[in-house]
Amino acid sequence: MAGLEGIEQPRGHSRAAAARWSPAVEDERALKALELFGNPTEAEVPLPSRPESAATARRLAQVVVLRQWGLTPKMTEDAVLLVSELVGNAVRHTGARVFGLRMRRRRGWIRVEVRDPSRGLPCLMPVQEMDVSGRGLFLVDKLSDRWGVDLLPRGKTTWFEMRVGDR
Repeated sequence: MAGLEGIEQPRGHSRAAAARWSPAVEDERALKALELFGNPTEAEVPLPSRPESAATARRLAQVVVLRQWGLTPKMTEDAVLLVSELVGNAVRHTGARVFGLRMRRRRGWIRVEVRDPSRGLPCLMPVQEMDVSGRGLFLVDKLSDRWGVDLLPRGKTTWFEMRVGDR
């Protein structure tokens, strides 16, 4: 958020309606993506700044959240959607050749980070019912518990966190 870099944005528990997604459909492709690109829980995964990288990032998020972390299909669905939005913004708005995807889990939270070389800050815009674009950060704002941007010496990391129940 412009002017609020490094400050987390607390969010309520309201959830925006999202298109239904079936975790089983992409399972094989998700495992293949993990094998080809690496595990974003172990190190930042570099992805080319191309529209098809959003699908790769979704698959990586799916396999991590559902299989590796064992979270619910609903949590997986929301996380996959938000990963896609952050990646879409990085591809569309930063002019980067490559961006990085990183996923972390700590007690009670998951965190997803997308790092790119642009220092331009994302901007949460008002969304109207008939808008066909510009909903990315709106969805991040509604579905995550908190999100923010950390400015780096060369670029930024845009991130979101979601609260999870630990077993």
